[in-house]
Amino acid sequence: MLEGAGFKQNGLTGMPNRRWYAAQTQPRAELKASMHLHRQGFEVYLPRFLKQRRHARSREIVKTPLFPGYLFIAIDLDAQRWLSIDTTVGVARLVRVGDRPAPIPCRVIEAIKSREDAAGVVVLDRPQFARGDKIRVVEGAFRDSLGLYEGLSSEERVAILLELLGRQVRVVLNHEIIAAA
Repeated sequence: MLEGAGFKQNGLTGMPNRRWYAAQTQPRAELKASMHLHRQGFEVYLPRFLKQRRHARSREIVKTPLFPGYLFIAIDLDAQRWLSIDTTVGVARLVRVGDRPAPIPCRVIEAIKSREDAAGVVVLDRPQFARGDKIRVVEGAFRDSLGLYEGLSSEERVAILLELLGRQVRVVLNHEIIAAA
């Protein structure tokens, strides 16, 4: 099937042999790397999600890379000058197996893109717990502690009851560090 200037194959338009590859970026340089790779003619995918960030006494919602320090590039290894990627501003290196870039299955990229909203932001599933559900803390000072889900205290935080020193203590934690027990 024709699409634009080339065929669509493996979920990509343009050159028929293009596949997705991952590039490691320099710290907090995903946007810079993406911009410079676009200027070189590469198709770049930088999946981002909304995250609440606190600074001093204020809170703001910001777009944050889903995979900090990485982005995806569509490359036809036979037709494009892909070796220049390693020297692109903001890029640390192209992820390789030996001396060849390691391909990312198209279904992985398609699965991430399918979770994007109209603004191109990846919508993450938040764990849904009912009051009294047993949970386990998976990171931080209370790692491997078991508790009971109490409720939401804000968009990014949950209240749980942990058994500490022989009694239940209410603790408020980031939702990302709890899981079902």
